[in-house]
Amino acid sequence: MDEVMPTAVRGAAIDTRPSGDGVLVRLRAGLPEFTGALRRVAEQVLADPIAATRATIVELAERSGTSPATVTRFCRALGFEGYADLRLGLAGETGRAARAAGWTVDIGREIQPGDPLERVLRQIMAADTRAMHDTASLLDLRAVAWAADAVTAARRVDIYGASSNALVGAELQVCLHRIGVPAWCWKDIHDGLASVANLSVGDVAIGVSHTGQTRETIEVLAEAGSHGATTVALTSFPGSPLAEVADLVLLTAAQATPFRPDALSARHPQLVVLDLLYIAVAQRLHERAHTAFQLTARAVAAHRAGKEAGT
Repeated sequence: MDEVMPTAVRGAAIDTRPSGDGVLVRLRAGLPEFTGALRRVAEQVLADPIAATRATIVELAERSGTSPATVTRFCRALGFEGYADLRLGLAGETGRAARAAGWTVDIGREIQPGDPLERVLRQIMAADTRAMHDTASLLDLRAVAWAADAVTAARRVDIYGASSNALVGAELQVCLHRIGVPAWCWKDIHDGLASVANLSVGDVAIGVSHTGQTRETIEVLAEAGSHGATTVALTSFPGSPLAEVADLVLLTAAQATPFRPDALSARHPQLVVLDLLYIAVAQRLHERAHTAFQLTARAVAAHRAGKEAGT
């Protein structure tokens, strides 16, 4: 390991200064930090970023139900001198993303009830592609490496999540089991707390929650930390309660639509991050993982249609 993981790497409020991460990425992650009129401006920009690049400050104020002075305060909260700088940042970001992904539809356009499936498919691909790029720019690879080191050395790994987040956590559990890492996924608070009672220093607990607001997941992860386990949060919000109780925070991004709310839109980026964590662990356990994967593959080979056992 190139760097030693700090005793605790706590989630912190997002840095809203202009950076290579992109305005929209940081705005989505920091949305809970905005309140009142500033939040209405933020939500308007996120709902239709292309329109924001074309609107005057008065038009954006009217659309968000605020005032030009509020829009100016919003720009400065993001670290820009004024609205013109914000528009330039948004225009550059949306233009680069569209060219990189080869999108043929507006990234800010919502799916409509009467849209043909061909357009719906393009919209889904556009939203998911954008979410993947945003996640890549948000993700702290040092935190992934530290989490992989902790999982590699762990006696056991517990994964917690509710609803669709539990399905995502279960994917990681299956992958880790295939390479011989003892891992369990819990979606019930009572089962999770019972498992936590057996954790100790050197174990790892991973909490999955897009919003970082799921009380059961927060409670279980905090309890795991009190037992000395290394705690990891997978969330889209660095200032969320889940991030605050975690030693390591792995950030994701999402592109929600009326038919795909945030929790569902976050699923693919979550899977990408956990897949990266799994591969990092497999790299560290290369020989052991290779042997385990061959053994588990042979164990199920006989159940493949048209295949003989051992072939």
